[in-house]
Amino acid sequence: MTTFLRLKLAALLLLGTPLAHAQIIVPPTTGKAPDPAPATAPAPAPAPTKSAPYAGGMKISISPDGSKYVRIMTAHQLWVRYNENNSGTLSAEEEPRSDQIDFGIRRSRVLLVAQLNPRFLVVTQLGINGQSTISGGAPGEPTGPGKKPQFYIHDALVEYKVSQYMSAGGGLHYYNGISRQTSFAAFSLITLDVPGVQSPSLDAIDQTGRGIGVYVRGRVKKFDYRLSVNDAFRTNTGSTPATLTTNVAQFNPRSRGKIWQGYFDVELLDKELNLVPFAVGNYLGAKRVFDIGAGFLYHAGGLYSRPTDNPTPQPARVWDIPYNRHDMRVLSADIFFDTPVDTTARNQTAFTVYAAAYDYRMGPNYVRYGGTLNPGTGSAALRGNAVPMLGTGTAQTIQTGFLLPKKLLGPKVRLQPYAGYIHGRYEGLRRTDGRLQDVHILDGGVNVLLDGHQAKITLNYRARPDFTNIDNLNYRPEATMQLQVIL
Repeated sequence: MTTFLRLKLAALLLLGTPLAHAQIIVPPTTGKAPDPAPATAPAPAPAPTKSAPYAGGMKISISPDGSKYVRIMTAHQLWVRYNENNSGTLSAEEEPRSDQIDFGIRRSRVLLVAQLNPRFLVVTQLGINGQSTISGGAPGEPTGPGKKPQFYIHDALVEYKVSQYMSAGGGLHYYNGISRQTSFAAFSLITLDVPGVQSPSLDAIDQTGRGIGVYVRGRVKKFDYRLSVNDAFRTNTGSTPATLTTNVAQFNPRSRGKIWQGYFDVELLDKELNLVPFAVGNYLGAKRVFDIGAGFLYHAGGLYSRPTDNPTPQPARVWDIPYNRHDMRVLSADIFFDTPVDTTARNQTAFTVYAAAYDYRMGPNYVRYGGTLNPGTGSAALRGNAVPMLGTGTAQTIQTGFLLPKKLLGPKVRLQPYAGYIHGRYEGLRRTDGRLQDVHILDGGVNVLLDGHQAKITLNYRARPDFTNIDNLNYRPEATMQLQVIL
């Protein structure tokens, strides 16, 4: 290679060629050089000092803006109870039992609320009610009563918002007359449980207070309304004219007409949310609510009675025995007042009161007996903790509670003492001398609020009349502890 070629090759290697990786020479910047990157990662942000407020279940957005969503909630109420039984009660071993301590599941629910758009709403609720070791199961199962209760649908409704003043819907729904507590939110009550007088047709011609039908509801300024018409469920009483007690009405198993009902109220202070049918029991000082309401229920021919003794001989067909049909007419009026009292940070007290009056027209001498999670066995109406719950006549109930100051036990635990009273006067409850015997039931207790209504313990004492001997009533004690959790 010539000297000229060697010099040319050296110049190309120094300057670079199109075949080599090009380098871009950037002149150095003037001034101070930047600081070197930190050797360690930045410290994490401090954890919040308290948990975020509960937002009503888990919300799953199914649209980017969150306008389409599904909200899921689950809730349980567990009971531990001491009960002194009514006279003559038999235990699960079919032996006389004067008292006992028992356990039960008062309610267990799953609720789904779906908003497809601002006009469409879907509500689905499933669950069980009242399971103990002797009640709550399907009768006749090989496993025996109490086991494997049916996990059934409570609510299955679809709703369309017609205008800002009215929505219309249908399905298995909870838009009832006759009072605010007839469509109650079971997990925000003032007292341990509802009084029972608010649901005269419970599980007789409805399903856990729900009916299959259609409804309209809405709000015009301060006036809130709901109206519905449902088919009556076939009653499970299994009676016939031959099995009736003379001149004592029962639900008519041959009545399948419509049930008409409604409830109207005026909201004088804060407006309540009404997306779902469940009426809040108390707000723990979060709102100032003063509502006055009235409602009705009507079911043509819903009850029947036999005016005279069974004929002798009986007709070949029992339904040929003469009987009378009776319309079911129920009216009510109620008042609900819930307000904060002392809003300072150290106190945040609140007061709640609910009162209702009922008038029942359900045929001659009709009386319904019942006991929640009844510990007695057999078919006797007054076994266990049963009382006359309602009947043809009148009833009144009042419940009140006071949220004690926050400074009492600190910010994490709140106490809400409460009291409840039920009075009934029913024409079918008469002493041997013919005088009416009134029903008086007293409840008192305290809600221990660990996280509002979402986690609370309720301690309740009930003084309950034993109607086994109507001429000489004894009051039996019933003490219950309930653990409630909502997620």
